[in-house]
Amino acid sequence: MHLSFTPPRRVKIGDAAAFAGTTPRAIRHYHHIGLLQEPERGGDGRRRYGYDDMIRLLWIRRMADAGIRLDDMRAAFDEPLDVEESLSRLEESLAAQEADIRRQREIVRRLRAVGSPLGLLSDLVAERLKHLPAGALRTSDLDTLMVTERIFGPQAAAVQASTFIVLATHPGLRAEDDRLDAAEAALDDGVEPDDPRVEQLARERFAHCKAVEQAIQAAGLDTAEEELFKMDDELDGEQDRLMSAYEAFTKMPYDFSPARVRCMERAGQLLGQDLADG
Repeated sequence: MHLSFTPPRRVKIGDAAAFAGTTPRAIRHYHHIGLLQEPERGGDGRRRYGYDDMIRLLWIRRMADAGIRLDDMRAAFDEPLDVEESLSRLEESLAAQEADIRRQREIVRRLRAVGSPLGLLSDLVAERLKHLPAGALRTSDLDTLMVTERIFGPQAAAVQASTFIVLATHPGLRAEDDRLDAAEAALDDGVEPDDPRVEQLARERFAHCKAVEQAIQAAGLDTAEEELFKMDDELDGEQDRLMSAYEAFTKMPYDFSPARVRCMERAGQLLGQDLADG
């Protein structure tokens, strides 16, 4: 017995979506933005899609697979002979995606090589710290490096890494750093900014920073820092990913008391004056 089959003249939205390789929700969105005209509706009030609708859906699907934006699709349908601008934007977008994928693969490579969250930081920082024994860096050290890298870039974080190298290799300096951290945290317990303890602690922090600086110089790390500052041109691409210190100040939350902020400011003033005098 010979059986004949006649394709349906119109199909429901579910069948149209299945044939085009998309979803009913996506098709409704195409209707909403005017990319696909509303089709006729059957006696049950539901949309029915014909041959021309399906052709349009297939082209939409192919363009979506190619990464073409919905707005650009509309222009391509309306002006099929003038799509060069849309294709140029698409090419730029794909190039940016390729660059992102390369960066992501590089991060994975570093994570495998380093075997710790340090691999999530830039190559400059990871390379700077690679000779430290496992566990020498504290989680708080890595947190600080991440914040510095986000605000000021890989160079600044790599320079700051010198401090953590010294603290990790000089137990006395690490102990003093811990003592000062605890004393500064205690300023949050109702201490007023003009309390004499604030000034005293700022001077102790200044003296500690000077001791760390001397240890950095003794280890020859300051020479490596000079080399880092010669790498501006190589890091131009990274600068686009940074924010200004002002932006960071307005976005990065902190819970320091006015007394602790004053202590930090005063220590910074002392360091700045020492630099100017030197």
